Amino acid sequence: MRWNVARRARNVNSSVIREALKLAERPGIISFAGGLPAASTFPVQAFAEACARVLRDNGQAALQYGSTEGLGSLREHVAGMLPWPVDPAQVLITTGSQQGLDMVAKVLVDPGSRVLVETPTYLGALQAFAPMEPELEGVPGDDDGVDMQALQAAATNGEPARLLYLLPNFQNPTGRTMSEPRRAQLVQLAERLALPLVEDNPYGELWFEQQPPPALSARNADGCIYLGTFSKVLSPGVRLGYVVAPRPLIGPLLQAKLAVDLHTSTFTQHVVAEVLRDGFLERHVPAIRELYRLQRDTMLAALTREMDGLGVQWNRPQGGMFLWLRLPHGLDAAELLPLAAARGVAYVPGAPFHAHAPDPRSLRLSYVTATREQIDSGIARLADSVRDALQRRAA
Repeated sequence: MRWNVARRARNVNSSVIREALKLAERPGIISFAGGLPAASTFPVQAFAEACARVLRDNGQAALQYGSTEGLGSLREHVAGMLPWPVDPAQVLITTGSQQGLDMVAKVLVDPGSRVLVETPTYLGALQAFAPMEPELEGVPGDDDGVDMQALQAAATNGEPARLLYLLPNFQNPTGRTMSEPRRAQLVQLAERLALPLVEDNPYGELWFEQQPPPALSARNADGCIYLGTFSKVLSPGVRLGYVVAPRPLIGPLLQAKLAVDLHTSTFTQHVVAEVLRDGFLERHVPAIRELYRLQRDTMLAALTREMDGLGVQWNRPQGGMFLWLRLPHGLDAAELLPLAAARGVAYVPGAPFHAHAPDPRSLRLSYVTATREQIDSGIARLADSVRDALQRRAA
């Protein structure tokens, strides 16, 4: 039997992250590769108690089909926890925020249409957009976020762009946060150019020193789609996210979701709504922040100690799960990975996070799943790998 694979499926490449995670699964490997939250933060007991209450008090409804929009009480909770006025009717519950990206791509992107993304950006977004066959265009930036001149040039170059996708808070992969002045400038420019914004915020609650500035969506709700998730503050296994969209987009987004899964797990929605009662997140999330802050500090100290004199550069994220590292001139992060894995450490090369013109010297490190002892050891192993590569290059 010959199966003819659709063009849109052929356009989706194998994920380099998947290959890096395979390396990370080898015995003895210290992995900084995965974008996984620390399992020690999962509120297992709270979920056990919530499951029991849901099955006891509302079991038949929780095990039945549900509405495509999502459980009403959960949508109300999401609307209430956002720091700007949101009508629950504008909240759609999704099977993870990745499904939200897929829905947005199906509703807003045609083959050949222009989609703007940050450089670098979340690989999962690039993969969600790719089957729609857009013209993806990366917009460069700096530590404060997207460069405004570059954005204006990209947005006004030819056919109007369908959207700009960005992660303003503790971005994956770089860990950077868009500054308040840059956010104000970006929203003003987007309004002037009629450029829709898709704001993805999986990490916004994981701040260390201070809260990030207000969301882009809070400044122009009619011009933004907002994506959120419970994966990083409760559990990724529940696969529960949400989309907050302008009213004209609710119907098309619902149709896109209906065609895929009818609705997100009713039982899961009931359980999460039960867990969230009585301000659970306000009590739970500070412990996650403190753990991740200590692990970030450990990694930064290890980088300072181990990489001294090697010409390696890195940033200091103010929250989230990742930091961004650049190797010395002449080194390639993808080529270095097998050397690092042979020494017992894994990471994700940075090139796949770029829509175009990848930076082969870049790589992403996650500090949240390794212990502080593993971080110290893993960064030492990575530094040894860099020294080895530099010596080989000089020979």
